[in-house]
This record gives sequence, structure tokens and C-alpha cells, in this order.
Amino acid sequence: MLHQFSITRRVEFSETDMAGIMHYSNYFRFMETAEHAFFRSLGFSIVTDMTDPPVGWPRVHASCDFRRPLRFEDQVEVRLLVKEKKRKALTYQFRFRKIGDAHGGEVAVGEVTVVCVQRQKDGTMKAVTIPDAIASRIEAAPPEALELNTTS
Repeated sequence: MLHQFSITRRVEFSETDMAGIMHYSNYFRFMETAEHAFFRSLGFSIVTDMTDPPVGWPRVHASCDFRRPLRFEDQVEVRLLVKEKKRKALTYQFRFRKIGDAHGGEVAVGEVTVVCVQRQKDGTMKAVTIPDAIASRIEAAPPEALELNTTS
């Protein structure tokens, strides 16, 4: 079972603002990219028809604390940790670390909570228990893994 996953991304020019700093909204895109890659590593897609009935994962909470900026051409590791696993929801912690950064530590820390849902016949979504095929492959990270590096 997995409780963490990481990807590496490069900050593209189109992801920066007029000051050359990565726009805050792109941190959320990077988090979503890491989440999708995490699901693929489990053998699923975030938009899955591999369960019957299919499930989706809308966000019910998203936050990000920014410590130092990322700039065009910076390479960043985005590390996903499963902070909490409930019957119907997952909370992820995301840590952004600039590769080659002399300061070390995280440049940003985010959190996203998603709820497992099924679309009803009337088009509404209803929270449901995470299918065992998915839940059995995910575990919450140990508490010590979730401790943040506050020295950065």
C-alpha cells in the first residue's frame, strides 16, 4: 500500500507572472498533476470507470502556504503524502521542494481533501465509500512523515 508519491516538474514560462515568479494558481495545478500520477501508479485514473459504478473525486478543501518563490526554469519536486484516509475521503499533503535550492526545505506546502462520489441518475453527486479496489492500495502516512520542516 502507498502513502506517498512524488513527481518532478519544471516551471514553464507560461506559469509565471510579470515578475517571473510562478503564479500561485499553478501550485494547485502541480498538486493535481501529482494526484493524477499517484492514481496512475496505483493502476487507476482519477476519472475511473474501473469500478462499478464509476467514481469521481471532487475537491472539498484546498490550501497552500507559500514560503519562497519558484521561478521560470526552476525544477521542483512535488511530494504527495496521504495525510488522512477516511471511508469516503482522502486528504493529501503536498510539499514543494526546489531541486538544487541552497536553502533546503520546502518552498510551499499544500493540502487538498477529495471525496469519493458517484453520479446519481438525476445528475447529482453522492458521497460513497471508497471502493475496496482503490482503498486497499492506499494508506495514511505515518505521523512522523507528515511533520513539516519549519527551518526553511
